[in-house]
Amino acid sequence: MNCSVLGAGSWGIALANHCAGLGHRVTMWEFDPAMAGQLDRERQRESVLPGIRIAGSIRIISDLGRALSHAKLVLLVLPTHVIREVLRGIARAGLPSGAILVGCSKGLEQDTHNRVSEIVSAELPERPAGLFAVLSGPSHAEEVSRNIPTAIVAASEQEAVAVQIQKNLNSASFRVYRSHDITGVELGGALKNVIAIAAGICDGAGFGDNTKAALQPRGLAEIARLGRKLEADPNTFAGLSGMGDLIVTCMSRHSRNRHVGEQIGRGRKLDDILAEMTMVAEGVRTCRAAVALAAQHKVEMPICGQVHDVLFRGKEPVQAMQDLMTREVKPEVWY
Repeated sequence: MNCSVLGAGSWGIALANHCAGLGHRVTMWEFDPAMAGQLDRERQRESVLPGIRIAGSIRIISDLGRALSHAKLVLLVLPTHVIREVLRGIARAGLPSGAILVGCSKGLEQDTHNRVSEIVSAELPERPAGLFAVLSGPSHAEEVSRNIPTAIVAASEQEAVAVQIQKNLNSASFRVYRSHDITGVELGGALKNVIAIAAGICDGAGFGDNTKAALQPRGLAEIARLGRKLEADPNTFAGLSGMGDLIVTCMSRHSRNRHVGEQIGRGRKLDDILAEMTMVAEGVRTCRAAVALAAQHKVEMPICGQVHDVLFRGKEPVQAMQDLMTREVKPEVWY
């Protein structure tokens, strides 16, 4: 199959290598011509994925039209805040008839609060919704690149499309499940990044294992509350794109969002942390969108709210934790 991977960050490289290893013909698009040329020559991007070589069979180019030509599977592996602009480029260049577009980003657009599927619908309104899918789950690029066993979920409105993605991406080290719940899979992947920032704050501020163990299921409960309001299937949040991705992002040393939270918990300023990072921590922008969505739909999301206040209003992490702990007591419910 002809596969186009749009984005040459760590996850883009990992997926491009994975597709090439399965025998697919892979083109990877990098928007910066100079970087595309460098990657083509050097076959590595040490700043984002150290120690990993880009397969020699992968074509690396900066021409979007050429990258899309003849593609049957197009993977959008880009920071959420640039997807709308790239989709406008795709609209101008044109997608091959029947090509499946797959969103692999985990965020919400800050100003519109849109999920990737909603951005795609807005920018490619004539394209059949059934030819879109989402790929999400606990899948750090650093581990997928080394063939460490990973399980992920592909969600599409059309069962046949999800089956097609399984057929073409599943391997002995990369197991692909399928789902119909695009909304739930997207929300789980996006909102867990906000909870991971909270988990990092716990680590940086010196809270204990009990604290972080409480944070994760309660964080998942508020993700599921918002998901239910947006007509997602609550069962999705108990799966790979919900609980699975939440656990790995809150606990892993590879997690950029947990890293941001940890540095905040140690007393550093957000702008300084972001300035020294070479990769995007989606949870920072998504946090603003999540809080706005919660207010719009009258959904209680106290952890996301406290993360927002710590990141953007200068609230001290210790005070944020105390405010969470001293809220009115209530029954434990799943969502």
